[in-house]
Amino acid sequence: MPNCPKSDKMKTIVINADPKRKGTNAQLMKSAAKGAESVGATVKYVDLYKFDMSGCRVCLICKKEGKGCKCHWRDELSPLIEEIFNSDVLLIGVPLFFSHPSSHYLAFLERLIFSMVSFKTGNTFKGKVDVGLFYTVEYPISYFEKSVRPHLKQSEDLLKMLNGNVVIDTFSNISKTERSDLTDDGINSLKVKEEQFSKDLDKIFGIAAELSK
Repeated sequence: MPNCPKSDKMKTIVINADPKRKGTNAQLMKSAAKGAESVGATVKYVDLYKFDMSGCRVCLICKKEGKGCKCHWRDELSPLIEEIFNSDVLLIGVPLFFSHPSSHYLAFLERLIFSMVSFKTGNTFKGKVDVGLFYTVEYPISYFEKSVRPHLKQSEDLLKMLNGNVVIDTFSNISKTERSDLTDDGINSLKVKEEQFSKDLDKIFGIAAELSK
């Protein structure tokens, strides 16, 4: 199986893996896109839930000689997967539902990784794509890191097969401040949340810019 193709053109792909196209996750990923653009990267922004797609259908065409690193199932996700293999940076914003990443993200990850794996030789991808994976959660970051994050390591490690750096961060919709630190005053609590979200937007902008240099 030959090496997978990869162009020399600098490109960053930004994926919002949240059903909401204007929610917290989407706003964070749009800030990430602006960060990548600020350092001159060509950026493609994608709302994953717009796609008519599914998980892997196990057609096994990608396992045939010369067919790897490309998903051959004919739907709207396949061209995006091919673009990722020809990109330099992949930034993904993923909400968690019941402590699990969104279903579209898991279907996307399944298709992406399976298409680059040979039953004989393992990972066939010879390029390098740096990855930024950003979770958005509805509870304190401390709880996520202690009780949820350990269960996500296996899926996170799959992204290392893109042979680049993998940067992972988490953003809480209630703010990164613990609930006990928020004031009882609703107005002040909202102010704290808004101030933190502004910092989060700046932070993800910076991470995306650094990865896309």
